[in-house]
Amino acid sequence: MSEGRVEAVEPGQEPPSPDGSTGASRLGQAEEKKPGSGSLLDGKSEMVLDLEEKVQRSKRDRRNSLHRTMLLESQMKTVRGELEDTLDHLQELRNVLRRSQQNAEERKAAMEKLAAGRR
Repeated sequence: MSEGRVEAVEPGQEPPSPDGSTGASRLGQAEEKKPGSGSLLDGKSEMVLDLEEKVQRSKRDRRNSLHRTMLLESQMKTVRGELEDTLDHLQELRNVLRRSQQNAEERKAAMEKLAAGRR
């Protein structure tokens, strides 16, 4: 008669197993014993963490690149200014050289004129 005996079970509860454990605890044990179920979740979590790390690294690299670009642009403006100053200085030197050559030619012509007048 003990085989036909059924214990009262509240709705939503699993009937006890022959060893006395409830269905919920059996389910937990089954999940723990399943190979790969936890590792799949762990793998996905690791993938998410890896992707988040890559995103952060990418943002950091982008900020660093922007900073380097701004520094290079600043240096280019400085160099451009220095080149313009150098060009202006070279043009001034060229003008001084032209005037000096012109004065030298005028003196040479005057010397030749004096030399021709003495003869």
